[in-house]
Amino acid sequence: MTSEKTTSSHSDVPGAGKVLSLAWPMTLKAIFLHGTVVIDGWLVSSLGETSLAAMGLAAAIGGFVSGVIFAFSNALQIRTAQAAGTKNPVFLKSALVSGLTISLAIGIIGIAVIFGFGQKMTSAMAPNTAVAEQAWTYLSIFSLVILAESVGQCLSSYFNGCGRTKLPLYSYCLSVPINILASVILIHGYFGAPALGVAGAAIGSAIGIGLQVAYLLVQLNRTDGHLRHITGWHNGSFGRTVKRHLSFSLPIAVTFISSNFASRVCMLIYVQMSIAAFAAMTLIMPWIMVAGTIGMQWAQATGIIVAQLLGEKRSGAALDRFLSAAWRAGFITAVPVALIHVVICLSPGLLYPSLAAETQAILMSFTLVLFILPFPKQSNAICGNTLRASGDTIYVMHVFVWSQWLFSVPATALAVLYFDLSPAWVMSLLLWEELVKFPAFHRRLWRGDWKSSNVADGG
Repeated sequence: MTSEKTTSSHSDVPGAGKVLSLAWPMTLKAIFLHGTVVIDGWLVSSLGETSLAAMGLAAAIGGFVSGVIFAFSNALQIRTAQAAGTKNPVFLKSALVSGLTISLAIGIIGIAVIFGFGQKMTSAMAPNTAVAEQAWTYLSIFSLVILAESVGQCLSSYFNGCGRTKLPLYSYCLSVPINILASVILIHGYFGAPALGVAGAAIGSAIGIGLQVAYLLVQLNRTDGHLRHITGWHNGSFGRTVKRHLSFSLPIAVTFISSNFASRVCMLIYVQMSIAAFAAMTLIMPWIMVAGTIGMQWAQATGIIVAQLLGEKRSGAALDRFLSAAWRAGFITAVPVALIHVVICLSPGLLYPSLAAETQAILMSFTLVLFILPFPKQSNAICGNTLRASGDTIYVMHVFVWSQWLFSVPATALAVLYFDLSPAWVMSLLLWEELVKFPAFHRRLWRGDWKSSNVADGG
């Protein structure tokens, strides 16, 4: 390569500071997202166990559709970064419109399935009629949230891929307080509003996500309104462009969906442990997810920049310099994650003073495993996102899917159901899964093929 960009100087290559500028808004947005779920549960909990169970059941059904939308939007984030790197407006428009088309199709199909079978599903899964009725009421209103998310998640991913990660964060800063305020008023009937119970929580969520989408649409028109006037499609026609986007996105979506499903299966296996052990697993898993957001968003930000650099056709040396800096800083980001894990494990008496002594002891037994876990997990995440950025999505999918279904799930079943191992050994399987993936990811990355990927070729 002889172009000016492919022979860029050291100062021309982004460093860890660039990753940080993208990662911190994404991290806060993800924490907002997780926190909203916790707050909704807390607000509804005042109505009693029946209402809380109804919301949990409805959210589990509706959350599956939302999860699929989120999985495909993550692929759009990478595709947009590739397009932004090429500075090709046709590619950029094609990525956005294709992503929106697929996401809206998923949302509409999901809503059709909910209204076709949702009432029967809630009736079959609910422990009694009262829970089933409230769950169906919540779920039918939550369909509006799903439709709005099919647009909102896509726009957020588009802005992330363009490097404007603060805009999705601002949309959450606007929508979350409105969601909470509207939910409180409508759940309890304050200020003359009707007391709608769980239906009020669903309406509050719909109002919040509606404002979020409106804000993102205004920002899209402000920053990229010119794309409406761009003619043509990156793959020649709209149909071929959407098909190419789908083929790129599907392995990424399958990875996310498989991971979510495998986690749920493992939780069902954990039910067979002692009450104290299952309680400890139930308490620690959300902390692992929330704390891990720091490292995962750093890895995603790294992938966004790699995709942009590949779109710019940077040299292999430039890519190596950037990835080395991002990798070193990535290990630093793993330190606070590890420390959060340690604090949670060693402070059960302060955080959960009503827990039995046995449950507290089990939480403390997780300390060593959860201190080590963030480091290989961070390295694997950077590898996976870098390979995805280069278009090597099918390989990444295979590494994740087979490590989950050939190792993690069967090993968990054997550890709990057959060998009856201690909770600490069961928890260690999270670490062992990362170690299983480690050589497959790092060999592929060190091979270096990803550095010569032409991300714009063929769309």
